[in-house]
Amino acid sequence: MPGLNVSIAFFFLVVGVCQALRRFSKCLLSPGAYNCIARELAGSLQLCMSCLELRMLVEIGPWGGGFGPDVILTLLFLLFAVHGTSFDGASANPTISLQEFLLLESNLAATAAKLLAQCVGMAMGWVVTKLYWSWQLTHFHLIQNLIASECSSSIHTSLHHAAFVEGTCSFLFHLVLLKLRESNLMYRVPVLAATVTFLSYTAGPFTGAFFNPALATAATFHCSGSSFWDYVQVYWLGPLAGMLIALLLYQGNIPRFFQKNLLYSQKSKYRIPKARVAMHVEDGEPQQKRKGDKSNSKPCA
Repeated sequence: MPGLNVSIAFFFLVVGVCQALRRFSKCLLSPGAYNCIARELAGSLQLCMSCLELRMLVEIGPWGGGFGPDVILTLLFLLFAVHGTSFDGASANPTISLQEFLLLESNLAATAAKLLAQCVGMAMGWVVTKLYWSWQLTHFHLIQNLIASECSSSIHTSLHHAAFVEGTCSFLFHLVLLKLRESNLMYRVPVLAATVTFLSYTAGPFTGAFFNPALATAATFHCSGSSFWDYVQVYWLGPLAGMLIALLLYQGNIPRFFQKNLLYSQKSKYRIPKARVAMHVEDGEPQQKRKGDKSNSKPCA
């Protein structure tokens, strides 16, 4: 399968170039500029180019290359494992950046810079990948160039069902992400990669399973078959709603908007012992008696 080998080499090249870009910008830029702009741009560029090439294999590979979904799912898992290891803390996903903003982990200016860098990185990834396909290094790319101008929408179900699917994928992904955000990278990366692989396998036939507004915009918004508003509802509003529900369910509140926990009661860490009160009658008058006090009453003769 020479076509598949070329695609795998392309994946390695993309990761290597983006990793070099991260290291180079880390040496030149301040930590704030690197964290908000450079690493998000490099991560988005890497994610977009890899996913576009993988998407091409998904569409053409089964009948043009003779390999089944097991190859695609294996590549998807490995790619996201590599992304999770090499991103250096970047999210390359607008819903994750907005989640950090809502958790008070990022201010408005930093969040806006991240969103802008993600959009620019995705746009650059789409342009560079289209240029790479135009070289027609394999018959996959030749076929892709022939059908690129007539690409169809990734929405293969009703609009409301598609929005629900993308929202559910985003909800599950963010719920796992919130649960693992403090865990060790060695455990977090494979679990997130497995989660993305499972969601892509389950929801891919319906919407493509992007649950990433920036990636979906670069990959499918230019295709015919659905209106711009349809794409916005499915690939922007759906994942955003899923993220908000996951955050509210996990936290019980949204710290940026309100601190009161709506779902879970806050228990005090100090336990107040309850005194056992006994009524002791002496000289015909009731008196309170705590456990442990000695009794002055005499047994009846």
